[in-house]
Formats: sequence, C-alpha cells, structure tokens
Amino acid sequence: MSFSQSLWKGVYPAATTQFAQDLALDVEGTQRTQTALVDDGVDGLIVLGTCGENNSLDRDEKRVVLQAAVEAVGGRVPLIAGVSEFTTERAIDYAREAERIGMDGLMLLPCMVYVPTAEELQAHFRRVAEATSLPIMLYNNPPAYRVNIDFATLDALSDVPNIVAVKESAPDPRRFTDIINRFGDRYAVMAGLDDVALEGLMLGATGWVSGLTSAFPEESVQLVKAANEGLWDEAREIYRWFMPLLHLDADHDLVQSIKLAEAIMGRGSEHVRMPRLPLSGQRRADVIAWVEACRATQPSKQRKAA
Repeated sequence: MSFSQSLWKGVYPAATTQFAQDLALDVEGTQRTQTALVDDGVDGLIVLGTCGENNSLDRDEKRVVLQAAVEAVGGRVPLIAGVSEFTTERAIDYAREAERIGMDGLMLLPCMVYVPTAEELQAHFRRVAEATSLPIMLYNNPPAYRVNIDFATLDALSDVPNIVAVKESAPDPRRFTDIINRFGDRYAVMAGLDDVALEGLMLGATGWVSGLTSAFPEESVQLVKAANEGLWDEAREIYRWFMPLLHLDADHDLVQSIKLAEAIMGRGSEHVRMPRLPLSGQRRADVIAWVEACRATQPSKQRKAA
C-alpha cells in the first residue's frame, strides 16, 4: 500500500520496543503496543527510534522488530524505521533491509558516537539515501547528537530526491519558520520535541513525532486535529493539560520515563536494557505523580463521560 500522499502528516508516536522480565525481546508485547496505538487513531509509527531503543538491539533483533511491525499494522498506517547506526555502511545495510521488509520510509540519524563535520554529515546522509528508494526524514536533534543539520546541509542535500522531510527537535521554535521561509515546501517539517509540539504545529509543522503519545494517544491525536482545524483554544487546553509530562521528552531519561508512563496507563512494560535502568527514587516518584495527575484529568475520559 502506498502512503506517499499521507506521509509526514499527523501524529507519529516513537513506538517503544517491549522487553520481557529477563530483557529478552518481547515481540508479541511490542506488537500489542503498536496495534493499540493504531487502534487509538495515530497516523503512523516510528519503529526503532530513540524510544524504540534502537542502539540496544542487535542486527537480528532489529530485523525481527521491523518484521513484527509490518505483520501487526502494515498497510494500516505508514511505518517509518529509525536508522541509527555507528557507521555509514551499517546504516546503508540497515536501510536496504528495512526497505526489503516493507517499511514505508526512514528516519535517518547522524552516525552515533562520532561527531561529524558538515562535509561528513552530508556525505553520510547522501550515501544512505542513494542506497534506497524509500522516502527519508532527517532527524535534527543537536542536544542529543551534538551536531546540527544546518541550512547549508539542507541546501547541499536539496538535489537528493528521496530526502523529503526533517524531524526538528532543536528546542528553538524559530527553526520551523526559518526552514519554511528558506526551503518552502521542499522539505516537510515534523515537530520532534514534545514540549514545543504545539508551537511547531502553529508555525507550519505538518505533523508531530511524539514520545508521550505512547501513553496518551487519544489526547495527542485530538491536539493535532484541533491545531489543524484552527481550534486553538482547544489545542492550548490539551497542551496545558499535557504539561509537565511533555517535558519528559526533552530529558536524558526520556525512554525510561515514557515506558513508565506506558506501564501506568496499561499500555506496556517499563523494562529497559542497560545501560538504561528503570527510574528510581525521587525521579520515579515525580514521574508517577505527573502521569497520575494526567490520568485523573484525562480530557478524552471527560468527553466520554459528558
């Protein structure tokens, strides 16, 4: 099924990868999580992004997770595979495998660990794009990956036909306007940081790649719907309700926090692979309190009750 007209629009949760108690890959649990999100109305899924703990899985496990996603929800919504590898050649191999398995697009990151020069970053993106026919969304997250996909890089890559979108996770919302002013509709721009998502949508982002949607999908879908329809009072009301939970997406322990939120909401487990550890102490207590506060005042339940 072709999703060429609906890619990069709406809500794309960065779906979590589920693990068993012994931290073995839980394929059925992962599929249940993916299916539940689609049933709740999300527009697509990011598979094996940061929240999918991409770099905690070996090559064979990644293949299994991608195949499981296609089996569970393929054809219902676009499936975008995160490409997060240590070398360009590994990224090329993974991209080709994702295409063979049936992914609908790729979310391409800089190579992990090594901080590239602008020339190296451009070469990495270009080489991976040339190895696949899938549409590609570049992932810009300077705080996490210590490199900025600047305008010169986007200029240099504008001749690569399948690099078509940018996930913008810089904490400065001015980036949305600057990219759109400079490039027009050459690149779709997706909001990529939960606690500036509404700002991004207001400034022209076509959709939202979200972490906390995994715990509260209905509210996330309604937030984007309200923004798309210009219902800003409703959008702001949902957004304010969602804070401070959305701030978790900008913290270094976002994966543990989001998985804990999923567990509280009955949508998954909080098992993570080392070096990550489940939240503990005051941090755990704070996250639980924020999730419980959101659950107690959940707009979707209030609407249904009314």
